[in-house]
Amino acid sequence: MLAICAPNLMAHSNQQAEVTIKTTQLSDGLYVLFGQGGNIGLSVGEDGVYLIDDQYAPLTEKINKAIDEITEQPVKFVINTHWHGDHTGGNENFGKAGATIVAHDNVRKRMNSKQVMEFFGRQVDASPKEALPVITFDSELSLHLNSDEMRVYHVANAHTDGDAIIYFAKDNVLHMGDTYFNIGYPFIDTGSGGTIDGYLAALEKGLSLADDKTQIIPGHGPMARKADMAKYLAMLTELRQAVAQLKEQGKSLEETIAAKPSAKFDKDNGQAFIKPDQIVTFIYNSL
Repeated sequence: MLAICAPNLMAHSNQQAEVTIKTTQLSDGLYVLFGQGGNIGLSVGEDGVYLIDDQYAPLTEKINKAIDEITEQPVKFVINTHWHGDHTGGNENFGKAGATIVAHDNVRKRMNSKQVMEFFGRQVDASPKEALPVITFDSELSLHLNSDEMRVYHVANAHTDGDAIIYFAKDNVLHMGDTYFNIGYPFIDTGSGGTIDGYLAALEKGLSLADDKTQIIPGHGPMARKADMAKYLAMLTELRQAVAQLKEQGKSLEETIAAKPSAKFDKDNGQAFIKPDQIVTFIYNSL
Protein backbone atom coordinates (compact mmCIF):
# COMPACT_ATOMS: atom_id res chain seq x y z
CA MET A 1 0.00 0.00 0.00
CA LEU A 2 1.22 3.50 -0.78
CA ALA A 3 1.68 5.85 2.12
CA ILE A 4 0.37 9.39 1.95
CA CYS A 5 0.51 12.19 4.44
CA ALA A 6 -2.51 13.38 6.41
CA PRO A 7 -3.08 16.71 4.62
CA ASN A 8 -3.48 14.93 1.28
CA LEU A 9 -5.76 12.34 2.77
CA MET A 10 -8.19 15.13 3.65
CA ALA A 11 -9.00 15.58 -0.03
CA HIS A 12 -10.65 12.15 -0.19
CA SER A 13 -11.56 11.53 3.45
CA ASN A 14 -14.78 12.11 5.34
CA GLN A 15 -13.12 14.43 7.84
CA GLN A 16 -14.38 18.00 7.75
CA ALA A 17 -12.46 21.16 8.53
CA GLU A 18 -14.14 24.57 8.51
CA VAL A 19 -15.36 24.76 4.93
CA THR A 20 -16.77 27.66 2.95
CA ILE A 21 -18.82 26.98 -0.18
CA LYS A 22 -17.82 29.39 -2.94
CA THR A 23 -20.24 29.89 -5.84
CA THR A 24 -19.17 31.04 -9.30
CA GLN A 25 -21.70 31.72 -12.06
CA LEU A 26 -20.71 30.30 -15.45
CA SER A 27 -23.75 31.27 -17.52
CA ASP A 28 -27.41 32.15 -17.13
CA GLY A 29 -28.51 29.29 -14.87
CA LEU A 30 -25.23 27.36 -14.57
CA TYR A 31 -22.87 27.58 -11.61
CA VAL A 32 -19.95 25.78 -10.01
CA LEU A 33 -19.66 25.32 -6.24
CA PHE A 34 -16.22 24.92 -4.67
CA GLY A 35 -15.97 23.50 -1.17
CA GLN A 36 -14.23 20.39 0.14
CA GLY A 37 -14.27 17.40 -2.17
CA GLY A 38 -15.25 17.28 -5.80
CA ASN A 39 -16.35 20.45 -7.56
CA ILE A 40 -20.14 20.68 -7.85
CA GLY A 41 -21.99 21.66 -11.00
CA LEU A 42 -25.32 23.43 -10.41
CA SER A 43 -28.12 24.01 -12.93
CA VAL A 44 -31.03 26.28 -12.01
CA GLY A 45 -34.01 26.99 -14.24
CA GLU A 46 -37.66 26.49 -15.06
CA ASP A 47 -37.41 22.71 -14.64
CA GLY A 48 -35.86 22.93 -11.21
CA VAL A 49 -32.44 22.48 -9.63
CA TYR A 50 -29.96 19.72 -10.26
CA LEU A 51 -26.45 19.02 -9.09
CA ILE A 52 -23.44 17.24 -10.47
CA ASP A 53 -21.89 15.62 -7.37
CA ASP A 54 -22.55 16.67 -3.77
CA GLN A 55 -19.29 16.43 -1.77
CA TYR A 56 -19.50 15.19 1.86
CA ALA A 57 -22.62 14.64 3.96
CA PRO A 58 -21.72 17.23 6.65
CA LEU A 59 -21.57 19.90 3.95
CA THR A 60 -25.14 19.42 2.70
CA GLU A 61 -26.51 22.22 4.84
CA LYS A 62 -23.88 24.65 3.56
CA ILE A 63 -24.45 23.53 -0.02
CA ASN A 64 -28.19 24.08 0.38
CA LYS A 65 -27.57 27.55 1.80
CA ALA A 66 -25.44 28.39 -1.23
CA ILE A 67 -28.25 27.17 -3.51
CA ASP A 68 -30.83 29.14 -1.50
CA GLU A 69 -28.96 32.34 -2.37
CA ILE A 70 -29.75 31.62 -6.02
CA THR A 71 -33.18 29.98 -5.91
CA GLU A 72 -35.84 28.73 -3.50
CA GLN A 73 -36.41 25.59 -5.56
CA PRO A 74 -35.38 22.21 -4.09
CA VAL A 75 -32.80 19.95 -5.69
CA LYS A 76 -34.62 17.54 -8.05
CA PHE A 77 -31.68 15.59 -9.50
CA VAL A 78 -28.13 14.67 -8.47
CA ILE A 79 -25.81 13.25 -11.12
CA ASN A 80 -22.73 11.48 -9.73
CA THR A 81 -19.53 11.48 -11.79
CA HIS A 82 -18.26 8.36 -9.94
CA TRP A 83 -18.65 6.54 -6.64
CA HIS A 84 -16.03 8.12 -4.33
CA GLY A 85 -17.36 9.66 -1.13
CA ASP A 86 -16.04 13.16 -1.77
CA HIS A 87 -18.46 13.25 -4.74
CA THR A 88 -21.36 11.15 -3.39
CA GLY A 89 -21.25 11.81 0.36
CA GLY A 90 -24.29 14.06 0.23
CA ASN A 91 -26.40 11.56 -1.74
CA GLU A 92 -28.25 10.23 1.28
CA ASN A 93 -29.25 13.70 2.45
CA PHE A 94 -30.42 14.83 -0.98
CA GLY A 95 -32.08 11.46 -1.65
CA LYS A 96 -34.06 11.67 1.58
CA ALA A 97 -35.10 15.20 0.62
CA GLY A 98 -36.60 13.90 -2.63
CA ALA A 99 -33.83 14.24 -5.19
CA THR A 100 -33.48 11.58 -7.90
CA ILE A 101 -29.91 10.28 -8.11
CA VAL A 102 -28.41 9.39 -11.49
CA ALA A 103 -25.10 7.64 -12.24
CA HIS A 104 -23.36 4.98 -14.28
CA ASP A 105 -24.30 1.34 -13.62
CA ASN A 106 -20.96 0.67 -11.89
CA VAL A 107 -21.47 3.54 -9.47
CA ARG A 108 -24.59 1.88 -8.09
CA LYS A 109 -22.85 -1.51 -8.02
CA ARG A 110 -19.94 -0.17 -6.00
CA MET A 111 -22.06 1.94 -3.66
CA ASN A 112 -24.40 -0.99 -3.08
CA SER A 113 -21.62 -3.25 -1.78
CA LYS A 114 -18.63 -3.10 0.54
CA GLN A 115 -15.53 -1.63 -1.14
CA VAL A 116 -11.87 -1.44 -0.24
CA MET A 117 -10.01 1.77 -1.06
CA GLU A 118 -6.59 0.19 -1.58
CA PHE A 119 -4.82 3.53 -1.88
CA PHE A 120 -6.01 4.60 1.58
CA GLY A 121 -6.06 1.15 3.15
CA ARG A 122 -9.67 1.81 4.09
CA GLN A 123 -12.85 -0.23 3.86
CA VAL A 124 -16.00 1.54 2.71
CA ASP A 125 -19.33 0.09 3.78
CA ALA A 126 -22.26 -0.20 1.41
CA SER A 127 -24.30 2.99 1.16
CA PRO A 128 -27.85 3.21 2.54
CA LYS A 129 -30.71 2.84 0.08
CA GLU A 130 -31.43 6.58 -0.01
CA ALA A 131 -27.88 7.29 -1.25
CA LEU A 132 -27.99 4.93 -4.22
CA PRO A 133 -28.54 6.02 -7.81
CA VAL A 134 -32.06 5.07 -8.89
CA ILE A 135 -31.51 5.89 -12.56
CA THR A 136 -28.40 4.29 -14.06
CA PHE A 137 -27.01 4.12 -17.57
CA ASP A 138 -24.48 2.08 -19.53
CA SER A 139 -22.76 4.31 -22.06
CA GLU A 140 -24.64 7.58 -22.60
CA LEU A 141 -27.58 9.57 -21.27
CA SER A 142 -29.31 12.84 -22.15
CA LEU A 143 -31.24 15.12 -19.83
CA HIS A 144 -33.31 17.90 -21.38
CA LEU A 145 -33.73 20.33 -18.51
CA ASN A 146 -33.54 24.07 -17.93
CA SER A 147 -33.46 24.91 -21.64
CA ASP A 148 -30.26 22.95 -22.24
CA GLU A 149 -29.29 19.49 -23.42
CA MET A 150 -27.04 17.83 -20.91
CA ARG A 151 -25.13 14.90 -22.37
CA VAL A 152 -23.68 12.39 -19.93
CA TYR A 153 -20.95 10.11 -21.29
CA HIS A 154 -19.42 7.08 -19.62
CA VAL A 155 -15.64 6.97 -20.01
CA ALA A 156 -14.48 3.46 -19.24
CA ASN A 157 -11.77 2.51 -16.76
CA ALA A 158 -10.37 5.99 -16.31
CA HIS A 159 -10.31 7.34 -12.73
CA THR A 160 -12.57 4.38 -11.83
CA ASP A 161 -14.78 1.97 -13.80
CA GLY A 162 -17.85 4.19 -13.45
CA ASP A 163 -16.76 7.66 -14.52
CA ALA A 164 -19.07 10.08 -16.31
CA ILE A 165 -18.29 13.39 -17.96
CA ILE A 166 -21.11 15.86 -18.54
CA TYR A 167 -21.43 18.39 -21.35
CA PHE A 168 -23.97 21.20 -21.44
CA ALA A 169 -24.37 21.77 -25.17
CA LYS A 170 -26.11 25.17 -25.14
CA ASP A 171 -24.02 26.69 -22.38
CA ASN A 172 -20.78 25.08 -23.58
CA VAL A 173 -19.77 23.91 -20.11
CA LEU A 174 -18.00 20.60 -19.52
CA HIS A 175 -17.80 18.83 -16.14
CA MET A 176 -14.96 16.29 -16.21
CA GLY A 177 -15.32 14.83 -12.73
CA ASP A 178 -12.09 13.24 -11.54
CA THR A 179 -10.99 12.41 -15.07
CA TYR A 180 -9.31 15.82 -14.84
CA PHE A 181 -7.42 16.93 -11.73
CA ASN A 182 -6.52 20.58 -12.23
CA ILE A 183 -4.22 20.47 -9.20
CA GLY A 184 -1.48 18.14 -10.47
CA TYR A 185 -1.11 14.42 -11.04
CA PRO A 186 -4.40 12.50 -11.04
CA PHE A 187 -5.54 9.84 -8.62
CA ILE A 188 -6.06 6.73 -10.77
CA ASP A 189 -7.98 4.32 -8.55
CA THR A 190 -6.67 1.05 -9.95
CA GLY A 191 -8.51 -0.82 -7.19
CA SER A 192 -11.78 0.51 -8.62
CA GLY A 193 -10.95 -0.30 -12.24
CA GLY A 194 -9.05 2.87 -13.12
CA THR A 195 -6.25 2.74 -15.73
CA ILE A 196 -3.88 5.22 -17.32
CA ASP A 197 -5.07 4.35 -20.83
CA GLY A 198 -8.69 4.88 -19.84
CA TYR A 199 -7.74 8.13 -18.17
CA LEU A 200 -6.04 9.40 -21.32
CA ALA A 201 -9.08 8.34 -23.38
CA ALA A 202 -11.38 10.27 -21.03
CA LEU A 203 -9.32 13.42 -21.50
CA GLU A 204 -9.41 12.90 -25.26
CA LYS A 205 -13.21 12.53 -25.12
CA GLY A 206 -13.48 15.74 -23.16
CA LEU A 207 -11.26 17.59 -25.62
CA SER A 208 -13.38 16.32 -28.51
CA LEU A 209 -16.44 17.96 -26.92
CA ALA A 210 -14.73 21.25 -26.08
CA ASP A 211 -13.73 24.29 -28.08
CA ASP A 212 -11.64 27.29 -27.09
CA LYS A 213 -14.62 28.93 -25.38
CA THR A 214 -15.68 25.90 -23.32
CA GLN A 215 -15.65 26.41 -19.56
CA ILE A 216 -14.26 23.22 -18.02
CA ILE A 217 -15.07 22.14 -14.47
CA PRO A 218 -12.39 19.73 -13.23
CA GLY A 219 -13.04 17.26 -10.45
CA HIS A 220 -10.60 19.20 -8.27
CA GLY A 221 -8.96 22.56 -8.74
CA PRO A 222 -9.91 25.81 -10.47
CA MET A 223 -11.84 26.24 -13.69
CA ALA A 224 -9.94 25.50 -16.90
CA ARG A 225 -10.02 25.90 -20.66
CA LYS A 226 -9.38 23.47 -23.51
CA ALA A 227 -5.72 24.51 -23.83
CA ASP A 228 -5.14 23.72 -20.15
CA MET A 229 -6.60 20.23 -20.48
CA ALA A 230 -4.72 19.58 -23.73
CA LYS A 231 -1.46 20.42 -21.96
CA TYR A 232 -2.42 18.05 -19.14
CA LEU A 233 -3.15 15.26 -21.62
CA ALA A 234 0.20 15.79 -23.34
CA MET A 235 2.02 15.61 -20.00
CA LEU A 236 0.31 12.38 -18.95
CA THR A 237 0.79 10.82 -22.39
CA GLU A 238 4.53 11.48 -22.28
CA LEU A 239 4.75 10.17 -18.72
CA ARG A 240 2.82 7.04 -19.66
CA GLN A 241 5.23 6.40 -22.53
CA ALA A 242 8.25 6.82 -20.26
CA VAL A 243 6.90 4.38 -17.68
CA ALA A 244 5.85 1.89 -20.37
CA GLN A 245 9.33 1.95 -21.88
CA LEU A 246 10.93 1.14 -18.54
CA LYS A 247 8.44 -1.66 -17.89
CA GLU A 248 9.05 -3.10 -21.36
CA GLN A 249 12.76 -3.15 -20.55
CA GLY A 250 11.96 -5.48 -17.66
CA LYS A 251 12.30 -2.92 -14.90
CA SER A 252 10.48 -3.70 -11.68
CA LEU A 253 8.14 -1.14 -10.13
CA GLU A 254 10.84 -0.17 -7.64
CA GLU A 255 13.41 0.23 -10.42
CA THR A 256 10.95 2.27 -12.46
CA ILE A 257 10.27 4.60 -9.55
CA ALA A 258 14.01 4.94 -8.94
CA ALA A 259 14.50 6.00 -12.58
CA LYS A 260 12.28 9.05 -11.88
CA PRO A 261 10.44 9.11 -15.23
CA SER A 262 8.22 11.95 -14.01
CA ALA A 263 11.08 14.26 -12.96
CA LYS A 264 10.52 16.92 -15.65
CA PHE A 265 6.87 17.29 -14.63
CA ASP A 266 7.15 17.03 -10.84
CA LYS A 267 7.58 20.70 -10.03
CA ASP A 268 4.29 21.62 -11.68
CA ASN A 269 2.31 18.44 -11.00
CA GLY A 270 3.78 16.54 -8.06
CA GLN A 271 3.27 18.98 -5.20
CA ALA A 272 -0.41 18.42 -4.42
CA PHE A 273 -2.48 15.31 -3.65
CA ILE A 274 -0.65 12.71 -5.73
CA LYS A 275 3.13 12.53 -5.45
CA PRO A 276 5.58 11.47 -8.20
CA ASP A 277 6.14 7.93 -6.89
CA GLN A 278 2.39 7.43 -6.68
CA ILE A 279 1.53 8.47 -10.23
CA VAL A 280 4.36 6.27 -11.54
CA THR A 281 2.92 3.38 -9.52
CA PHE A 282 -0.60 3.93 -10.88
CA ILE A 283 0.67 3.97 -14.44
CA TYR A 284 2.99 0.99 -14.03
CA ASN A 285 0.34 -1.17 -12.35
CA SER A 286 -2.36 -0.36 -14.91
CA LEU A 287 -0.29 -1.01 -18.04
